[in-house]
Formats: sequence, C-alpha cells, structure tokens
Amino acid sequence: MHIALNAWFWNRPDTGSGQYLRGLVDGLRKVAPDVRLTLIAPEGWEITPPDGVALECIGLHGSGHLAKVRFEQSDFPRAAGKSGADLAHIPYWGGPLASPIPTVVTIHDLIPLVLPQYRGGALARLYTGLVAASARGASAVITDSPYSRQDILAHLGLRPEHVTAIPLAAGEDYHPRQGSLVDLAIRKKYDLPPEFVLYLGGFDVRKNLPTLIKAYTYVKQGVGDAYPLVIAGRSPAQLTPRFSDVPKAIQAMQVEDVVQLIGEVEEADKPALYRMAKCFVFPSRYEGFGLPVLEAMACGTPVVSTEASSIPDVAGDAAFLVPPDDARHMAGSIIAALIQEDVAASLRQKGLARAGQFSWARTAAETLAVYTRVMKG
Repeated sequence: MHIALNAWFWNRPDTGSGQYLRGLVDGLRKVAPDVRLTLIAPEGWEITPPDGVALECIGLHGSGHLAKVRFEQSDFPRAAGKSGADLAHIPYWGGPLASPIPTVVTIHDLIPLVLPQYRGGALARLYTGLVAASARGASAVITDSPYSRQDILAHLGLRPEHVTAIPLAAGEDYHPRQGSLVDLAIRKKYDLPPEFVLYLGGFDVRKNLPTLIKAYTYVKQGVGDAYPLVIAGRSPAQLTPRFSDVPKAIQAMQVEDVVQLIGEVEEADKPALYRMAKCFVFPSRYEGFGLPVLEAMACGTPVVSTEASSIPDVAGDAAFLVPPDDARHMAGSIIAALIQEDVAASLRQKGLARAGQFSWARTAAETLAVYTRVMKG
C-alpha cells in the first residue's frame, strides 16, 4: 500500500494538524513498515522526512490563502495521483473536491460551523463550504473523538459508517520523569515560581479563560499566593470577538498578584512545564479532542477541566471535570488538587493509567484499518 499525505502543516508542530501529521507518520512507520509513505509539500518548505518516508515538493501558485486553496484543491491531488499512490490522506479539514485516487480526510473539529465567533467573513465561510463539500465526497472521514464524530454526522450529513473516531496521543516526551538540570533551566527561562498551577493553550474565547481567572479569585481566598496561576500561550496580535482580553480580566478580577502571563512556550519546553505544575487547568468549552489534557496526565500532573464537548472522551474518570461556567466548582477542584495529597495522588495515578491507553501506534493501527477498508471498496 502506498499513501500520499498532504504535508502543508508538517513544519507547524505548534498546531494540532502539525502534531497529528507527525505523530501519525511516526506511528505508521512503526506498526506498518511495509506501507510506503510520501509527503507532498510546497516547494520552499524546509522538510527533512523521517527515514523511509519519501518527499515530493511541488511549486505553489499564487500567495496567501489562495495559494493554500490551490494546493489543496489542485496541486496536491494531481501530485498524489502522479506519485503512484493508492490513496491520499489529507490530515486536516482541507480535502479536494475531486481526486484521481481515493481520499481520506481527517476533520479534527467543526469549530467554524458550530461556534458563531469562528465563522469569519465571506471568504472564510466560502472556504468552510468548500471543505464541507469535499468531506462529503471523500472515501472516508476520520475524526479525533466520539463527540466530534457526532458533530460531523449532525452538521455534514455523512453516513455513520463513513466516519471513524480515532483518538490522538501524547508524544513520547510527555512523561513524569523529572530532568533536574533541564527543568531548572526551563524554570529560569520562563521565570516560573517555585510552585504553580498551569494553563497552557490559546486565548480564543472557547478556551474560557475569563472563567478560570474568576475561579482564581476563590483560589486566592483559599490558599493565598502559595500557588500562583501561570498562563502560557501566544497572546493575540489584536483583539477581535474571537479572543478574550486576558490582561483586562486579570485586572478586573484583582488577581494580578497571583496570575502570571509567560507568553508563548516552545514545543520542546512544554513537557517540563506540565511536570513542574502542581495542577493543570483546562477550562475549555469546546474541543475536537483536548490534547493538552492528555499531555498533562501523561506527565503525571493532576488535571482540572470541564465536562464540555470531547474532554470527557479523553479524560474519563482521571480528572476533575466541572461545568465550564461554574467558577466556584472549578476553584474548589483546583484547591482540592493542591492541598489534599490523597486526592492529588489519586489523580496522578489515574491520569498516568488513562494516558497509557492512548498511543500513536494505536492511532496509526486504527488509521491503517480505515485505509484498508477504503482500498477494499
């Protein structure tokens, strides 16, 4: 079997699509070494493919978003067909309307369809319509969770047998083993306090940071300044209805003394931040999967998150899950994870066991089963 993969996001491991593509390729090489893999990327992308994986680069036509659409709709499927591949896999919601070979499309979430703030202008809505139509013409659709599968069935009208939920996994770097010198350097790099609660993620409105900041007014009352909240993530270049004004919320809630913004964190540094945190909080209202929850559990860190969207599919009973609008409940769960060692120990043990159920080998094996089913027609 020969699979051609759209590698547009290969050089963006800071995105969910980039993480997924790299993890899937690594997993496929391990569980199915006889399967040929070809990454197809635009010329100019500096890509060093893994051993045993072919790379084909093709010229871009145009620039910006139009060049991406041209690559997805024309350049990639044509190159995939010419490569001799049996099947083309588009590892994000950007499949072609027409392809000379069967296509599998991975849809991580339906955020532009289900959340009004993310629908964008006319061009963005046109693109969403285009990729929605392309998904209906794909040979198979993969998604990350049972929750996202139900969203896809409801909003895209696909047949149930057409859509398969296959979970993601944390990378091998996410583990509980401390590396004292490395972790000490990272603590200094980000000026981290001795003990802290961590949020790591985006600032967009679905991440629900104002509720977490409100919850921290109650945490402050309960434990003082012993466990400040560290918020890690890239601040938006400009505020729009899609983003929360986090500094304004911190000021309004009068928690400047117990909340620290450290900015964007390099991918290689994330496991150490999870390990050093006393607790990880992920207050999101909507996720296609919720990979940070799994990454934190894999690092042996107690997790407080929400009972929203796909997060229960990931966390199971290994985290405190609270209503996303209940700041008091969120605060109580954080405090319990901080000061009740038996509770924290139970969450660490359950989290590690839960994270152990997910691996890129599992993701790859279940994806290979979809490929095989498509090839058999």
